[in-house]
Amino acid sequence: MNITSPTALIAEDEPLLAQALHIELQRAWPALRVVATVGDGASAVRQALELRPDVLFFDIRMPGMTGLEAATELAEVWPTERHFPALVFVTAYDQYAVQAFEAQAVDYLLKPVQAARLQKTVAKLQQTLTQRAQVATDFEVTLAQLRGLLEANTPAALEPLKMLQVSVGAAIHMVALQDVVYFEAADKYVRVLSADHEYLIRTPLKELLPRLGSQQFWQIHRGTVVQAREITRVLRDEAGKMHVVLRSRAEKLPVSRLYAHLFRSM
Repeated sequence: MNITSPTALIAEDEPLLAQALHIELQRAWPALRVVATVGDGASAVRQALELRPDVLFFDIRMPGMTGLEAATELAEVWPTERHFPALVFVTAYDQYAVQAFEAQAVDYLLKPVQAARLQKTVAKLQQTLTQRAQVATDFEVTLAQLRGLLEANTPAALEPLKMLQVSVGAAIHMVALQDVVYFEAADKYVRVLSADHEYLIRTPLKELLPRLGSQQFWQIHRGTVVQAREITRVLRDEAGKMHVVLRSRAEKLPVSRLYAHLFRSM
């Protein structure tokens, strides 16, 4: 990271807004070099990994993958020996999201970007980059911030599910929640795995989560939620990646960096 000539990536699906942000950044921070502008979350992840910018400006609402989802996916594969880019979310009007960003000490910009507000963001970013140059990488801080934002954007807990209705051909099967070993997101479906069966449901995982109960089911990956009592142990491979071993199924499930804190020794 070169403090005198920092770099940035803009992820914004509306070209005119992306151009406006770029122009305002040139005025507010002439030394900042925007190395790429992309229009979706998947491209943002790819370009960030390739270009390793110092700063990310991620629009919250983008096609395919939200800015928050892109940031968490990037955090999963970012080299831990390097500082994660300073992150700024761009949002249109969501006051609830703004409060969440403030609570996690993650900066944000409201659309349309105002010059005075951008100056404050630039000052904060410059201070952040200067401090990072003087201290060792603390990746856990970034992970904790992203976890906090994910939790803040998860709907409030609802009445817990007890049974699932799943379609198998022309029949409807009733599956007791206590018999589910884990749920796994798969394209437009969610896989429901019991000890000896697999079903597909169309309800998105993020809609299921508030009804599963955080004590009974643990999220261990962006797309995987496991029945806690089914976890017998956690293994760490040579690369340091964790996998959970299940009581009732043979497969081992990967644990993402974001949820590795669940399995730290007490």
